[in-house]
Amino acid sequence: MKISVVTVVRNAAATIEDTLRSVVSQDHPDVEHIVVDGASVDGTLEVLNRYRPHLAQLVSEPDSGIYAAMNKGWRLARGEVIGFLNADDIYAHSGVLAKIQTALADSTLDACYADLVYVRRQDVTRMVRYWTSQPFRPGLFEYGWLPAHPTFFVRRHVYERYGGFDERYRIQSDFEIALRFLEIHRINSVYVPEILVCMRMGGITNRSLRTILKGNLESYQACRAHGLSVTPWFFVRKWAMRAPQFVRRPRVGQTPAP
Repeated sequence: MKISVVTVVRNAAATIEDTLRSVVSQDHPDVEHIVVDGASVDGTLEVLNRYRPHLAQLVSEPDSGIYAAMNKGWRLARGEVIGFLNADDIYAHSGVLAKIQTALADSTLDACYADLVYVRRQDVTRMVRYWTSQPFRPGLFEYGWLPAHPTFFVRRHVYERYGGFDERYRIQSDFEIALRFLEIHRINSVYVPEILVCMRMGGITNRSLRTILKGNLESYQACRAHGLSVTPWFFVRKWAMRAPQFVRRPRVGQTPAP
């Protein structure tokens, strides 16, 4: 099974090498790594060029935002399964993509997703938040539920059939596309109850209180746009679902060692 990993980046010279190394270190034998760079000017391209032998494709040009770059990336992908790993993220261990292959060995499954930990930007061994998920059931999105996007691997034919990221949502298009795939089109998915990705704090969705509030509003608007039964209580429900993630910790043996 060929797995395409798409990394979008712009001006992330300080962290992009960690991301690249975590893909190179995967023991899955058939990985296609595509990097879409938004015309970085901070030295990111120099790092990318050092890893060019490991990249299936490297595109560097201006774009209109992170989700425009993601759309560009999945359209370039030739793998049966597509996942996204952004420039601040790393896989938790070298067997992550092998886990994905095992999870999707059943050809009736269209997608899989797992758990994720947020870590400190300058010290990826320090956990801040443990994003645990659960098997999908109808109605979860009305509570603000979302599978952690860097752990969300989807067969390419799903993107080809139902479309990519809706670029009208500047912060929460990953929420909208997961909602569309799982809740609206009811693709078949499986939850892998393991930590597969470490995400640095300070990304697009959590860089400031203003961004967080705007992202929550976009999630609410996406639910309404797709006809879900949400009220302003959506924001309280979403907070209540996320709050335990800041105090919950992995079970013994689950903590990743990046």
